[in-house]
Amino acid sequence: MDDKGMRRAFIGSFTSAGGRGIVVADVDPNTGALTVTGAIGGVADPSYLAVHHTQAGPVLYAVSETAPGAVAAYDITGPNPRPICSPVAVRGDEPTHLAIAHGHLLTANYGSGSVTVLPLAADGTPQPPSSVLRHEGTGPHPDRQLAAHTHQVLADPSGRWALAVDLGTDSVRSYSLGAEAGELTLHRETALPPGTGPRHLAFHPAGRHAYVLGELRPTVTVCRWDAAAGVLEPAGETQLFPDGVNGPVSPSAPVVSHDGRHVWVAVRGPDTIVVLALDETGEKAEVVASVPCGGHWPRDLALHPSGTRLYVANERSGDVTWFDIAPTTGIPHRAGSVAVPAASHVIFV
Repeated sequence: MDDKGMRRAFIGSFTSAGGRGIVVADVDPNTGALTVTGAIGGVADPSYLAVHHTQAGPVLYAVSETAPGAVAAYDITGPNPRPICSPVAVRGDEPTHLAIAHGHLLTANYGSGSVTVLPLAADGTPQPPSSVLRHEGTGPHPDRQLAAHTHQVLADPSGRWALAVDLGTDSVRSYSLGAEAGELTLHRETALPPGTGPRHLAFHPAGRHAYVLGELRPTVTVCRWDAAAGVLEPAGETQLFPDGVNGPVSPSAPVVSHDGRHVWVAVRGPDTIVVLALDETGEKAEVVASVPCGGHWPRDLALHPSGTRLYVANERSGDVTWFDIAPTTGIPHRAGSVAVPAASHVIFV
């Protein structure tokens, strides 16, 4: 879809840190600039968002990153988002991520180290959980890996599998999802180097590789993905800061370009966007540049569906900054920003 088809952005934020809830913004079709038009309150810490397209129109979902956690759903067919139900409990703590798979809504519950499956009605209304699967395990980090901490769940490009990235157990689990019963079945667990603290992964557009971002060790692990077998296999590791860096480093989000030539990674602490170049196979990743993220503590990174711009949700400086991407080098160039207190995630509709 081109720029002119993208008219609105929705921005999650932490209400516990001064955020307004889900912020709504218009997107300029020519420059990509965001203009805030309002906000949806009433739900605590709607930190991550997802959209599901039903026959009646798009539905926006938000986690409530609280303990216990919940998900909220909104009809966004009109100019003003409208709640379609009361928030639904996920039977897990601190959900940090959610995704759509096989007509179900999945949440990654960081605090309880679990994945929740919520069936969706025909109009997109989430139903009570049909399955909650708790992870087990630990890692070597003395504070962050005392238990499982599921940070992301998503469907693979083939739609056959759901993958869950667990920071606490240094692993990625692949699941089959029963479309009728809404139950997850563990298929395979892929181990990463101890202490990696995997946070998120992103797939190559060809669907044969995935890039797993470590939060505790600033690395990108390149993995082969076999969609037929549901097997994720580590193939190599790239250090984001091969020469080291002063101070704390906490990578947050990877994004892959539409043409499969680059991976961008937001890194908190240095407050940078690291640019990695991929080879033709997608299996080798090399750091080629690092640019300031335009603010402080980049919680998340989003690629506009046109593939021409990146948007950074800078949590602690309270803004969303956008960048034009140089088509040849993949290097982002700052183009503007808008104030969004405690920003955490950006999604386009």
